[in-house]
Amino acid sequence: MVSDTEPHEEPPREAAPGVRLRTDVVVIGAGQAGLSAAYHLKRLGLQPVREFIVLDQSSSPGGAWQFRWPSLTLSTVNRIHDLPGMRFADVVDTDETEVQASVAVPRYFAAYERAFALPVYRPVHVTVVCDRGDRLVVEADRFDVSARGIINATGTWETPYIPEYPGAELFRGRQLHTKDYRSAAEFAGQHVVIVGGGISAIQLLDEISRVTTTTWVTRRPPEFRTGPFDEEAGRAAVKLVEERVRRGLPPRSVVSVTGLPVTARIEAMRERGVLRRLPMFSDIVPEGVRWPDGTIVRADVILWCTGFRSALDHLAPLELRGPDGGIVMTGRLATQVARDPRVHLVGYGPSASTIGANRAGNAAATELLAFLGLPGPSAVAPPP
Repeated sequence: MVSDTEPHEEPPREAAPGVRLRTDVVVIGAGQAGLSAAYHLKRLGLQPVREFIVLDQSSSPGGAWQFRWPSLTLSTVNRIHDLPGMRFADVVDTDETEVQASVAVPRYFAAYERAFALPVYRPVHVTVVCDRGDRLVVEADRFDVSARGIINATGTWETPYIPEYPGAELFRGRQLHTKDYRSAAEFAGQHVVIVGGGISAIQLLDEISRVTTTTWVTRRPPEFRTGPFDEEAGRAAVKLVEERVRRGLPPRSVVSVTGLPVTARIEAMRERGVLRRLPMFSDIVPEGVRWPDGTIVRADVILWCTGFRSALDHLAPLELRGPDGGIVMTGRLATQVARDPRVHLVGYGPSASTIGANRAGNAAATELLAFLGLPGPSAVAPPP
């Protein structure tokens, strides 16, 4: 029989089958979106552990950033936005541009958790979330949590996407995803086919093309953006993504509507001739890839820079998805699930960026507490 611990008790540090913690809100995930949501829950008056808790499957702070490839440094990363209440520059010397992002961001997240005494428990792997009437039960490997509401911030890193192409199982070389990438040096002397038109694909194409030969393939012609990308343009781009999730369609990445900024690095790639993009091949053959006209490019490696999908399998019992495969979202910033307002998704759709995650964390915390009838923003000062 499941026995509930008292709300003020700490969760068990070791696996304890049958023990369940009771609280009001569970945040699943301690990346940018999860930490932002936790900060706002505390700011709005919820007591750590007694009224909210954060579960993170990683053994240390840093979210997905701690697993990024070593060559992704502060000089090459797209941008790291501040979490609410603490600047990144207060923890990390941003003048040291060659510091690895996988080192700098975890350092910042760890300092943030300490500074605001956020109740993050790790490593805790959430396996499933079930509806138990007036409460939701989050089942995990170490203990279960009974809660009135959930803010899900599990991101996408654990669900890399590789499209299916005929003949993939016959390929004699290596097939890797962005998630598997560590260093360009391992591909020296090999021909690499790089698939994808996003920022990561461009970064890895740049690095790999410096040490070996490459072929760049994308499904659609990439759109390069010149000139400034101001706040108004950013809002317009996010709005396009938001409209999709409000209609219950699977989200698209923000970069798919913003285009790729033309940087000095991209200009240098053009001069080196590595931005010669080919349309998508039709199938994979043992020695490489083949186009509909029969042209074959021999390859030792196919690197799929084809993005990620939202890691939401643990929410499957709640039956949140619609017939189109997406989830109908509502709320001020489209974080609330229409089918179950007790569930908010941050880092999903329009909030799948560091700046979007911050705003979504605030909206999700505020709206969820209002729905549950818990302490709200009227009793506290506005966020910094």
